Amino acid sequence: MESLNHTLFLWLNAPERPSALALMLATFFAEQLIWAVPLLIGIGWLRGSEGIRKAMLIATASGLLGLLINQAIGLAWTHPRPFMIGLGHTLIPHIADSSFPSDHLTLWWTVAFSLLLQQQHRSTGIGLALLGVPIAWGRIYLGVHFPFDMLGAISVALLSAWLTLRGAHWYLGPGYRLATAIHHRLFGKLIALGWVRE
Repeated sequence: MESLNHTLFLWLNAPERPSALALMLATFFAEQLIWAVPLLIGIGWLRGSEGIRKAMLIATASGLLGLLINQAIGLAWTHPRPFMIGLGHTLIPHIADSSFPSDHLTLWWTVAFSLLLQQQHRSTGIGLALLGVPIAWGRIYLGVHFPFDMLGAISVALLSAWLTLRGAHWYLGPGYRLATAIHHRLFGKLIALGWVRE
């Protein structure tokens, strides 16, 4: 399996002299697009209805659980990144920690799958899930992940999204009340001006 992982990586990894366009796109998908997750959740919370806000809380819980599972996997089994074993070309800096599963893709796909599993937000979830594909490509192309790291991320993301949706009755009510109280305290003046929903 590891030889297949290496073969797929070398097929998708950047050549020694990549084109400027490919490098720019890969860097955008691999490093910048992830910021759309907190932006989406923040806008959804600030401007959305109660239903949207609760969906954002479930998505946040999914992302946090996914990253926690990844940390446990990394502690139990350390898998080197390509540059740690001198494989392929690495075009962005990265710390030499365990590669499996990809934290970037786990966070992205947990939010995507969380929304996809909620009927009223399915189209947004599908769109986000599809955008995870170029993110995965970018991380491999730039040399910081193996293809199997992405398979691990999708597995953890599906599990996390399913668990947090199934268990929402345990935490969503208290979590929503706490988040709403913090929201009113932080944005009271903007709420009064009508710039932010109450």
